[in-house]
Amino acid sequence: MIRICLPRKVEDIIDRIQAAGHEAYAVGGCVRDSVLGKEPDDWDITTSAKPEEIKKLFDRTIDTGIQHGTVTVMLGKEGFEVTTYRIDGKYEDSRHPKDVTFTINLKEDLRRRDFTINAMAYNPKDGLIDLYEGMQDIERGLIRCVGDAKERFTEDALRMMRAVRFSAQLGYTIEEKTKAAVRELAPSIRNISAERIQTELVKLMVSAHPDYLRTAYETGITGQILPEFDVCMKTEQNNPHHCYSVGEHILHTLSYVEANKALRLAMLLHDIGKPSTLTVDEEGITHNHGHADAGEKMAAAILKRLKFDNDTIDKVRRLVRYHDLKIENNAKSVRRAVNYIGEDIFPLLFSVKYADIMAQSAYLREEKLSELEKLKSVYDKVIAEKDCLSLKDLAVTGSDLIAVGMKPGREIGLTLHKLLEVVLEEPEHNHKDYLLSLLPLQD
Repeated sequence: MIRICLPRKVEDIIDRIQAAGHEAYAVGGCVRDSVLGKEPDDWDITTSAKPEEIKKLFDRTIDTGIQHGTVTVMLGKEGFEVTTYRIDGKYEDSRHPKDVTFTINLKEDLRRRDFTINAMAYNPKDGLIDLYEGMQDIERGLIRCVGDAKERFTEDALRMMRAVRFSAQLGYTIEEKTKAAVRELAPSIRNISAERIQTELVKLMVSAHPDYLRTAYETGITGQILPEFDVCMKTEQNNPHHCYSVGEHILHTLSYVEANKALRLAMLLHDIGKPSTLTVDEEGITHNHGHADAGEKMAAAILKRLKFDNDTIDKVRRLVRYHDLKIENNAKSVRRAVNYIGEDIFPLLFSVKYADIMAQSAYLREEKLSELEKLKSVYDKVIAEKDCLSLKDLAVTGSDLIAVGMKPGREIGLTLHKLLEVVLEEPEHNHKDYLLSLLPLQD
C-alpha cells in the first residue's frame, strides 16, 4: 500500500472533515508529486462536504471560488483550498463550466479532471484512490486524458498545452489518442488568454525537456501561439556552420542553457529573425545577415503579445540582439561591450553563445569554444580587478561637476559619458582628481 506523508495541517483538515461525517482527500498534483517523490508546491483537498459545511467546521475561511465549490481554509498564515466534489456543466468559453453541480461521489469528481496522473486522491484512512489508472500511467511514463480526450480539451483548451508541459516536466510521452485530439482541437487555443498561455509556455521552457516544444509544433499548438517558430521549423540552413533547420537548431540550444526563464526564452527567440533575413549566394549557401537586429524586434513583439513583463522583455530582446556579436578578446573591448550591452545580462551571453555553438555543426566548434573561453577569462579578469564599467562606478558624479562650476543640465550628462569613455579606455584613470583635471572636455 502506498503511503504519503501529508503535512500536519493537511491531515488536520482532512481529519476534522471526516470527524464531521464527510469524505475528504488530498487530490491532484500534490498526490502525483508525492508519488513521484517530489515536494508539492501546494496541497488541494476535495470533499463531499458542501462549502457552507466547511465554513462551519473552521474558524477562518475565505470564499475564493465558492460558486465552484472552493473555500480556502486558513490555518495560521497558510491557506488550503478545499473544494466540494462536483460535476461540471457545459463549457462555453474553452475554460469555465457554465455551471457546476455538487455531488457526494468521488468518482464523478475525479472523472472531470484533465489527466489520469492528476486524478488520484489520498487520505491516511483509505490510502491511494486511483480510479483511472494514474499509477499505471506513471509507471508507463504516459500523459493520458481521463475519459474522452476531445471532451477534456473542449472543456478547457489550455489542457492541450498542459499535456505538452507535463510531458516536458516529467519526460513522459503523450498517449496517441490524447495527441490525436490535440491535433484536431489545437485551433481552439486561440480562445485562451495570453496570460494563461504565457504561464504554460514558461513552465515548458524551464522544464527538464524544453525541446519537447517540438511536440507542440507537431500537434499544431505553436501554429496558434507562436507561428513565427513554425516558420523557423520550415527554414533550412545550407551553411557549413549548421546541420539543422533554424527551428531544430533552436530546439537543440534550449537544453544547453540552465533552466532560467530569460535564458530559455532568449534561446527560443535568438534566431527568430533568420527566416525574414534569408539570402542564398551563388553557391547555394544560405546567409542571414542582420538576423539579430530583426530578431530583437520580433522577440519584443512576441513577448509583448504574450503579456510578458517589461523586465523579461528587456532582458530577452537584448540577449537576442547581441547573441551573435563578435567581441575582441581584450580588456578594452570587453569593458566597452559590458557597458553598452548591460552589466546585468553580459554574463548570460556566455551561456547563450555556448548553447548556440553546441547546437551548430561540428565545423570549427573547438575553435569557437576556445575563443569563447578566452573571452570569458578576459571578462573574469575585468570583474576581478573591479574596472569601472558604467557611470555608477565612475569616480566623478554630477554633483562633483556642479561643485567645480558646471551648470546643471544636459551638459552634465554628456560630460560624465565622455569621462566614462576615458575610463573604459584606461581604467587606471578612474580617480576624481585626474578626471576633473581633464575639464573642460572637447569633442
